Amino acid sequence: DKMAFIDWSDELSVQVAEIDQQHQKLVAMLNELHDAMREKKAKDALGRIIKGLVDYAGTHFATEEKYFDQYGYPGAATQRREHKEFVAKVSEFKQGFDEGRLMLSMDVMDFLENWLVTHIQGSDKKYGPFFNEKGLR
Repeated sequence: DKMAFIDWSDELSVQVAEIDQQHQKLVAMLNELHDAMREKKAKDALGRIIKGLVDYAGTHFATEEKYFDQYGYPGAATQRREHKEFVAKVSEFKQGFDEGRLMLSMDVMDFLENWLVTHIQGSDKKYGPFFNEKGLR
């Protein structure tokens, strides 16, 4: 019985259903990547999961940023900067992996996990009450 790399918990909820669902999917994708790495899956299988993660992170950030614009969220600039940094970092990592310069390691997994959990609990949680007040739940 394999353990999840990251467990979803209420502590990660931002009290907005659509965004919680997207965060759950990101957590699930990281767990999938972690399992694939531990099972020593082939490079192309790992590459597909990493590409999926990069693409989905972009989709997710676009959703958040759409709501920032729609409701005039004051923390939007900081969020956008963090999103850009994450996409740049993961894209750089994906390129290194695709070119065979970088291996998928626990360091990389820990970076992804730390970023996601810290970002949700630090930055994203701040917009929960703001969005709820605007009627987004």
